[in-house]
Amino acid sequence: MFKRAWLLKLLLNIWPPFCFSGIKVVNLSADFRNAKVQLKLGMLNRNAVGVHFGGSLFAMTDPFYMLMILACLGDEYIVWDKSADIDFIKPGKGKVTAEFMITDALLNDIIAHTAHGEKYLPELPVFVKNEQGEVVAKLNRKLYIRKKKSAQ
Repeated sequence: MFKRAWLLKLLLNIWPPFCFSGIKVVNLSADFRNAKVQLKLGMLNRNAVGVHFGGSLFAMTDPFYMLMILACLGDEYIVWDKSADIDFIKPGKGKVTAEFMITDALLNDIIAHTAHGEKYLPELPVFVKNEQGEVVAKLNRKLYIRKKKSAQ
């Protein structure tokens, strides 16, 4: 699906839901194993009390694990976001950052759990942090992953 990380990064940065919310992909490694996303507090993503709108914090984490794992595993897998939840820890002010990492252990775990066509529903945590490194929000992103029937 995605072969070039720089192109995916560019497309995500001009994608209207990210662009107009102030969400910016600042790094996406060439091997799709690491990503860093930032959100600056602005007029379009501020809530009624002047801190980051929770929907923007949620959105900044939305497609990354799905797209990164799909790029790492290849076209013989189905990878979808299944569900997510968010726990707001403290008000988000200024610039906030979320980082995503795909490890060999995670990929091996997925391959082992889907080897015979079974679906696998891993939950991956994401921490949104402020400029001081304090956690502003913790998300749990659950994915739906299985090998395509034609690839078994």
